[in-house]
Amino acid sequence: MKKLLTSFAAFTALTAAATAADLPRRAAPPVFVPVPVFTWTGAYFGINAGYGFDAGSNSDRYVLPGGSVLNSFTRDTLVLTTNNNNNLEGFVGGGQVGYNYQFTPGSGLVVGLEADAQYTDFGNKSRLVNGSITDGVDTASVRVRVPGNEMNFFGTVRGRVGYAFDRVLFYGTGGFAYGDGGTGRDDFRTGYTAGGGIEYAMPVDSFLNFFRSSAVTLKVEGLYVNLENKGNTTERSVLNPATGVLSLSRSVTARESEFAVVRAGLNYKFGSY
Repeated sequence: MKKLLTSFAAFTALTAAATAADLPRRAAPPVFVPVPVFTWTGAYFGINAGYGFDAGSNSDRYVLPGGSVLNSFTRDTLVLTTNNNNNLEGFVGGGQVGYNYQFTPGSGLVVGLEADAQYTDFGNKSRLVNGSITDGVDTASVRVRVPGNEMNFFGTVRGRVGYAFDRVLFYGTGGFAYGDGGTGRDDFRTGYTAGGGIEYAMPVDSFLNFFRSSAVTLKVEGLYVNLENKGNTTERSVLNPATGVLSLSRSVTARESEFAVVRAGLNYKFGSY
């Protein structure tokens, strides 16, 4: 009887082992890999190009030294005002560097700082305009031939504040501006700028990602730029009595240089994904 019980126990154990061997094995749980959330945080550099045009509406004002105009005025200081407009318009292009910080990855507030330097192809030719000349007491109308004017460069240092919807960023921007008036010596000007734009971050494997950056971004923005009033005097002015045309050989407008720029840009972002 004892042998029978021993044999039965052994048989039961073997049967259980065989049954367990036939059961399917439990698969390992899948490994969860989170999809990285895009953030605008990081440094960047890039290039831009666009078009600029005059945004001013004020008249030009010149101070003429005594004896520079042959007319009936007896005062030493003469002031000439014209309806001339600088007509600064043409191609702009350059580069920018900056840094953004996003408070919450994905969608959220973004703040940053950007600096850019621009080449400009602004200019116009010598032209005839209407004007008036006064010594503070008497005023007379005059036709004025103003010299051509051009602007060779400008740049800005701006803060940026915006809101990101994942890879799309809407932002406003403003800050310090500088540039030249294009009229010769002592022509460096400073002022301010303001504007806004929209920027889109392309996938990391974009065909434009030559530098293997964490993102390539495309932007379109508009800026208003206002450079300071210089108020320099003319170097030479001659009035032709026969035609009544006053010719200015060199002059610096006393009003601000105001222009707007619309441009597109390409940035390479480095840092966080």
